[in-house]
Amino acid sequence: MATQMSNEQIIRNLYQAAEVQDSKLFASMFTPDGYFWDVSAGKKYYGDDIGLTVDIYAKAFPDMHRELLRVYVKDEENMVMVELTLNGTHNGPLDLPIGTIPPTGKTINTPCADFFYLENGKIRFFHCYTAATILFGQIGLLDKLK
Repeated sequence: MATQMSNEQIIRNLYQAAEVQDSKLFASMFTPDGYFWDVSAGKKYYGDDIGLTVDIYAKAFPDMHRELLRVYVKDEENMVMVELTLNGTHNGPLDLPIGTIPPTGKTINTPCADFFYLENGKIRFFHCYTAATILFGQIGLLDKLK
């Protein structure tokens, strides 16, 4: 079992890979059978496709920054939970399983909660709960519902 610091550091390193938009490094941090589940989009990514999640958001929000608000570590269970915000300007197309949202030029500051389970120094699963309705509201998508 990894120490609390090493589990936390692995996750901080994952976020750093996303910050510099290194999708290959991001995907390499998962176990061979690991996955990333974008819960709000309803899609799971496996293998090299895990890196697509970094590429999708980097394309839509080239200035994307993830601000980590709180990091909770349950080392005895190899779990790390992170409360964060996704911040950036919607300057590119946002490709989602439901379709593509054209750029709006609007900024986001969207709450998110991420849950990780680690095995032997690698990420076995990553469940990402982005507040999609808030994100959609911030980019003006929900204005069309009024």
